[in-house]
Amino acid sequence: MRTPYTVTLAMLAGFGLGAVAVQGLHAQAKPPVYYIAEIETSNLDAYMKDYAPLAQKTIRDAGGRIIAGGPAKSVEGDAPKTRVVIQVWDSPEKIQAWRNSAEYKKAREIGDKLAKFRSFTVDGVSQ
Repeated sequence: MRTPYTVTLAMLAGFGLGAVAVQGLHAQAKPPVYYIAEIETSNLDAYMKDYAPLAQKTIRDAGGRIIAGGPAKSVEGDAPKTRVVIQVWDSPEKIQAWRNSAEYKKAREIGDKLAKFRSFTVDGVSQ
């Protein structure tokens, strides 16, 4: 007669411990970092053909993801540069490692001939 109570109590304790562990994991998750680049191209066709594929590959290889890109439209205030790209990264350190990589620096040599860049980061918000 005590066995069903013991099993039920053990199940409830296991459920409670599992819920606490999941909550703790969620609390440890860091929000992403967003990297935003404004790009003013001097030759869009060459930029899209010669630079963009190389740069995109370096981003993917370094662990970043491009989540938006293309001509931006003004909602309020001054119009943005011709192109805007938004990337999402796990940390600012990963962004810096990507920007310091030999592959990106090589791609950027091409990009600097075809465009002017302005970039910055914004911390994501915990959900």
